[in-house]
Amino acid sequence: MPSALDRPSLLDNSHRVETPEGIDLLLRPAGLVPRALAFAIDLAIRAAILVALFIILGMLGNFGIGLGTLLLFLVQWWYMVLFEVLNQGRTPGKYWLGLRVVHDDGTPVGWTSSLTRNLLRFVDMLPFGYFLGALSCLGHPAFKRLGDLAAGTLVVYRERPQARPTLPDVEAAKPPFALSLDEQRALIAFSERHASLSAERRLELASILAEPLAVTGENAEAKIHGIARSLVGAP
Repeated sequence: MPSALDRPSLLDNSHRVETPEGIDLLLRPAGLVPRALAFAIDLAIRAAILVALFIILGMLGNFGIGLGTLLLFLVQWWYMVLFEVLNQGRTPGKYWLGLRVVHDDGTPVGWTSSLTRNLLRFVDMLPFGYFLGALSCLGHPAFKRLGDLAAGTLVVYRERPQARPTLPDVEAAKPPFALSLDEQRALIAFSERHASLSAERRLELASILAEPLAVTGENAEAKIHGIARSLVGAP
């Protein structure tokens, strides 16, 4: 029977991609509620723009009505596309909710993908509201609507740059044996998070590695910090 560590977490909806340079990129797909709120904000903005345009163009008679029809098409279908392509995947609604549209591989969304996902929005609205789109979002692990599936896009949270955690100031030490990539990441993560852990918890976790590192339980934490510093190239 698989242990709890072997089972994937149902709450972990992160999307990991590997860049051509071999760098892991972790994306956090946005769920149905923030996406709906962002769309509602954009819908309100478009409505305000159209109302203002029709009030102004209504003074121009039939010419204004014809021009207003053309502008209605442009605002309805190009508002989302222009903002997504020219503003790093962010419409005003997505910007205020901290969201952005990207390709599945994390690269910026382009004209073809943005056009595809927005032109297929009418399919997501069938048979009423956003019924098919909502069902697709709720049933997909990355919360993709049908337009996203066709365009190969994701709506993700925009990551804000964070200061890199500092490692404890100890002397760097080479690991006593070869470490896998996951093991290296685990040791570095332990050192980066040491300030957020209690002394008892740090001792408990470090003691697990005391025997393979050939040190006592009390010295295991310092040894791990030293190895972590050597792995990240710290002096």
